[in-house]
Amino acid sequence: MERILLVDDDVHILHTIESWLTPKGYEVLCARNMAQAMNIAKSTALSCIVLDVYLPDGSGVELCERLRQTSRVPILFLSAYNQEDDRIRGLLAGGDDYLGKPFSLTELELRIRIRIDRYRGKETLGVLHFDNLEIDLDSRHVKNGTQYGSFSPLEFDLLAFLATHPGQVFSYEQLYDRVWNEPMNQGLHNLQMCMARVRQKLNALCPGQSYIETIRRKGYYWKNNSDNTKSTPY
Repeated sequence: MERILLVDDDVHILHTIESWLTPKGYEVLCARNMAQAMNIAKSTALSCIVLDVYLPDGSGVELCERLRQTSRVPILFLSAYNQEDDRIRGLLAGGDDYLGKPFSLTELELRIRIRIDRYRGKETLGVLHFDNLEIDLDSRHVKNGTQYGSFSPLEFDLLAFLATHPGQVFSYEQLYDRVWNEPMNQGLHNLQMCMARVRQKLNALCPGQSYIETIRRKGYYWKNNSDNTKSTPY
């Protein structure tokens, strides 16, 4: 059984996450401040730590730095302050991932599982590189240099699917079948709107680059802008 430590001063969040993870087979321990978290981490073998950035008795970033002195257990930051500086500080302190509030419990559990699998040495999905654009399929991060993009879970899935099949044109029906997983009659317009948001965010993150192209009445494809593209199967 994997043992997860949740560190947050919000009792409701602790209870919500614990209620979600426990039926899935995780053992969940809870701490509401740095002192409690350090006591648990020193005396208990952990599989992953889910850590709030701001705690009553200090900074989650500081706690991460202290934990990293003796442990490489995966640490996932969870915070309402989903700002770029906070993400970078957390990652530089040794954090493995960062998820902003409000969040999807399904995505949180997926990220926990991915980090534990990587920690255990299991196979990972890898990272895609297109010029300076980096798409981390495990942590689900998208960045250009030091700048991170903010994509919803579905937006990331669409982006990652196209990026792992460069040059291939996918129809709306194919994207629904492989990514959206909903019947087409529930709205082609929804897919088009979601794809428009993905392209807008990608263009803002990578000015002057056009990665996703539209083929009229056929669909979308990922355009290679560099001969140095590296790809990993998705």
